[in-house]
Amino acid sequence: MTYVAPAATKVGHIHLKVSDLEKSIAFYSGVLGFEVMQYYGKQAAFLSAGGYHHHIGLNTWESLGATPPPAGHTGLYHTAFLYPDRASLARVLKQVVDAGIPLDGAADHGVSEALYLRDPDQNGVELYRDRAESEWPRDADGKLKMVNAPIDLRELLTHA
Repeated sequence: MTYVAPAATKVGHIHLKVSDLEKSIAFYSGVLGFEVMQYYGKQAAFLSAGGYHHHIGLNTWESLGATPPPAGHTGLYHTAFLYPDRASLARVLKQVVDAGIPLDGAADHGVSEALYLRDPDQNGVELYRDRAESEWPRDADGKLKMVNAPIDLRELLTHA
């Protein structure tokens, strides 16, 4: 039998190589609202939502001053941060807009609403909220049927 991870398994944290620690902290803390839990010397920091030891690790150990990887190469597509409700997603969207950070896109996937952007090192970032499972779109056989529809960002911002 093939091993199956337990249903309670979750992604605990991400750890990114960044070119400029303070620029990355300004984005993840100053814009997205994660709290700096600890600096690890002058080359790394750990950030959290809600006081957890860390959801995000940032370091310049091998990447200080480096450039983003070129397009068309393997690597991280994006990191996704799940917000608890639509109002929280609207508030972080307002932070992003106020900071002048452009969105790469936004989509209603039926199961969720998602915003896509880039951090200072051009890593993809998804900010999203899930709908209740009872609202998820399903086909005639009851199987999940995700979609890729537009989101009215102005309307979303009214919830901020």
